[in-house]
Amino acid sequence: MHRDLLNQAVSAMRHDLRRTLLTMAGMAWGIATVVLLLAYGNGFARAIENIFESFGATAVGVFPGRTSEQAGGNKAGVQIRFTNDDVDLLSNNLPLCKHVARMLQKDSTVQNDNRSFTFPVMGLDPSIQAIWNLDVAQGRFLDEADNARHGLFAVLGSEARDRLFSGLPALDQYIRVDGVSFQVIGVLKPRMQEGDDDDNRVVYVPFNSVDVIKDNHYLDGIWLDSVGLNHDKMDKVIRDTLGTAHNFKPDDPRALFVFDAQKQLSQFGIISLALKLLLGFIGTVTLGIGGVGLMNIMLVSVTQRTREIGVEKALGAQRGHILFQFLAEAMVITAVGGVLGIILSYAVSLSVGRLTFYSAMAKHAEAGDIRLIVSPMILVVATVILGLVGVVSGMIPAMRAANLDPIEALRYE
Repeated sequence: MHRDLLNQAVSAMRHDLRRTLLTMAGMAWGIATVVLLLAYGNGFARAIENIFESFGATAVGVFPGRTSEQAGGNKAGVQIRFTNDDVDLLSNNLPLCKHVARMLQKDSTVQNDNRSFTFPVMGLDPSIQAIWNLDVAQGRFLDEADNARHGLFAVLGSEARDRLFSGLPALDQYIRVDGVSFQVIGVLKPRMQEGDDDDNRVVYVPFNSVDVIKDNHYLDGIWLDSVGLNHDKMDKVIRDTLGTAHNFKPDDPRALFVFDAQKQLSQFGIISLALKLLLGFIGTVTLGIGGVGLMNIMLVSVTQRTREIGVEKALGAQRGHILFQFLAEAMVITAVGGVLGIILSYAVSLSVGRLTFYSAMAKHAEAGDIRLIVSPMILVVATVILGLVGVVSGMIPAMRAANLDPIEALRYE
């Protein structure tokens, strides 16, 4: 029985093929809109993640400030100054932290032959490579041996290399930093860089060697990674540990500055989720318009086939049989339109490629642009939405057909 009813539904669709195809096109457009909007939301979230990963998504920076509250008999306004002892304290109190790096920075005159520029020179421990996610294009990065023997070695940012050497080989060459010779042992890959930022103009040298150009007894900052750490607890441990060591209140907001990239990423994650929900809602509304078109077509079909429904009921067809016949017709149109829409969404996502986002504001930021990512989860969500719209759009006309009085249906002209 059900097979016969399904065949009748297919025959009815073939009878008015143009109307059926137009209705399928409306459903295809609707589901393609849902998939593409959700794919855009996915691509936006991934672009944000790529931006943070390029600078070190798990990096945590701790920087000294000046007290704004009295503590332990000290007046407010005391300058906090980090030393190597603070690095040991953090390492001991954060045992799960894999990497800790000291940082000292100075804007210095960097020379190669007759080329001279003012670049930021950073004295850093080798572990900063893992913390900041630095990729080496040529040579190698600083290692513990360089640091231990106070080696006068330097790793150049990509733009620093270009300016100092103008395309000539930089490896194993010597540059002068404030008059002191450093051997170039590596060049980094370009990093995302906004406007006039100097991220790619940095000269990296071992922390223990930076004392030839600046006193390194006091640190400008301490960097560590937060992999596997509870961020709120980590922040409290850092403030409590350094507050005790430097005699300031741990909750003094100006005595210590803690930058946590993962917390920043989490905040953007909330924005990304809200955007996905908004885009999903817009896509569902668009698909709902296609569902209204399907409902309208099915109601017209019920009206045109009222006499046929009366004959079927007179021959013994039950209410459920009529309901199944028209609902099956609506679901077939929905399913075929859905498949066509998903194919269309894949074609659009592949043809569009990369949508300009962060690269409009930053150099070397192609990884921060938006790509339409059609994931399996998006297809599941879109299919569920499509099924609900199809059932609702088909159920109302099907119930109207099933509830027709057979005598009144047979009289219908």
